[in-house]
Amino acid sequence: MEKLLSIIFIYIFVENFVLQRFFGICPFLGVSRKMETAIGMSMAVVFVMTIATLVTWLLYNFILVPFNLTYLQIVTFILVIASLVQLVEIVLRKISPTLYQGLGIFLPLITTNCAVMAVALLAVRQEFSLLEAVVFAIAASIGFSLALIIMAGIRERLELAKMPDVLQGSAVTLVTAGILSLAFLGFKGMLTL
Repeated sequence: MEKLLSIIFIYIFVENFVLQRFFGICPFLGVSRKMETAIGMSMAVVFVMTIATLVTWLLYNFILVPFNLTYLQIVTFILVIASLVQLVEIVLRKISPTLYQGLGIFLPLITTNCAVMAVALLAVRQEFSLLEAVVFAIAASIGFSLALIIMAGIRERLELAKMPDVLQGSAVTLVTAGILSLAFLGFKGMLTL
């Protein structure tokens, strides 16, 4: 139980995939303009990352390793992630067409979101048990979501702020992301696995 709690804390705050490891920067910067799309993307990433890690862990440990096919690991993981993103896209189109429209091009970007692939790969490379791998995926996706939602809140407020023309747009977004990364860096050293 202690190891699971450590995994949760570490991968939400200390080893945040966006702010410390710099995985998933494209959707982080692209979808964080509005809170509504940030929350929608967060839910989609939590679902895809968790299910992808579960499925890839099972495939890796019960098919690829026993049959000595580990060289197919990346191809297998890509196919699983792409299939899950298609599933999420179909479900969102039926359940919430406005959210589907709001996410636009960023929903298919989950397929190429390196954070999803990184979590799936790290779960098997760190030799987590199935439960640890799922907790790791949930924690990493919550960390991604936390960073995305915080950034969306800050960016919405920045739209109303007066600032020099030089800082408007991408410049202030990158400066804000850097400051947010430094804030999360404050958690380093608090807990290790």
